[in-house]
Amino acid sequence: MFKEFKQFLFRGNLLDLATAVIIGVAFNTVVQSLVRDVVTPLIAAIGGRPDFDFLTLKVGDGVLKYGTFFNALFNFVIVAAVMFAILKAAAKAQRLRASTDVPSDEAVPPSDEAMLLAEIRDILRTRA
Repeated sequence: MFKEFKQFLFRGNLLDLATAVIIGVAFNTVVQSLVRDVVTPLIAAIGGRPDFDFLTLKVGDGVLKYGTFFNALFNFVIVAAVMFAILKAAAKAQRLRASTDVPSDEAVPPSDEAMLLAEIRDILRTRA
């Protein structure tokens, strides 16, 4: 049972997912800093207020803080725009890379060492 659990933990998909989550959290920190430290002061310079928290609506004894919702919505739009730009640039880079790859018929054949290492890899895979 421990062996199966170990195999589950070290499967490629699980490690890829964990890496993506960690990078996503770090990316979120960068984007939140962009919004808080760059974009929001620009809004304050143009509009006079750094955020929309002052927008409220009193209903009976309660207060609707719709300005806070606008702040969250604005942050979401900024994050979505940054993600869109990054994904668009990555797709362009992949297309560029695909167009400059050496076709397989012109590729250099693998060396003897590479062939031997590939055979060893294949043998080790069958044993696991």
